[in-house]
Amino acid sequence: MLVIVAFVLVALNASATNSSPQMTVVYATRDLEPRVPITADVLGTKVISVPQTYPKVYFISVAAVQGMVPLVAITQGQAITSNDVAKPSQALGSQSEYLAIPSGYVALTIPTSEQQGVADYIQPGDYISVIATVSTAGKVAAKTIFTQLHVIKVGAHSSQAAASATSLTVLVTQCQAEVITWFLTYASLKYALESFHDYLQPGAQTPDPGCPSVAAAKGVTLQIMQAAYPTLF
Repeated sequence: MLVIVAFVLVALNASATNSSPQMTVVYATRDLEPRVPITADVLGTKVISVPQTYPKVYFISVAAVQGMVPLVAITQGQAITSNDVAKPSQALGSQSEYLAIPSGYVALTIPTSEQQGVADYIQPGDYISVIATVSTAGKVAAKTIFTQLHVIKVGAHSSQAAASATSLTVLVTQCQAEVITWFLTYASLKYALESFHDYLQPGAQTPDPGCPSVAAAKGVTLQIMQAAYPTLF
């Protein structure tokens, strides 16, 4: 009698499983790490059984997931749900996507203002030149110290559209970051907006042989700056 009851229960469960609707969902074809934007080549679709009472959290097209940022680690073969990912603009704090910093570079935030920063014309994606002005021993001199610095963020006083920018975040080598920090402390900087015809092509910012990594930066002193920029001193 017990055998018959067990057989009936198994049959009922199998029938319930088979009655679950089939659904085509997007899944990860390899492991996905948090904060790394998802590309189409790591996505696929497969058919799974979904209980009728299950919330509608799956994606049905690769295009809907492409470009999103994983909020958690997603394993290979796992169906991706709306709880696992978010648009870059919605993934806040530690869960936001990684900054697009090329290998060998760092992001550095520098102060700006309307007159210092080309009347707020500088926008993310632009390239700027940096001019340093030094006043020492009764002598004033100015010189362009860097060109082709890529701006990736512009900070403002507030969220108001009319607010003037207060900072620019640029991509530089760690060696350049040290030099800029020195000039910000002991001199003054001004920025020039370069023509878009002269902008680097995406991916063209290769490591600088003179400063290929963060570890290559050895610090700067007044003597080093005088030797590097003799016309300023």
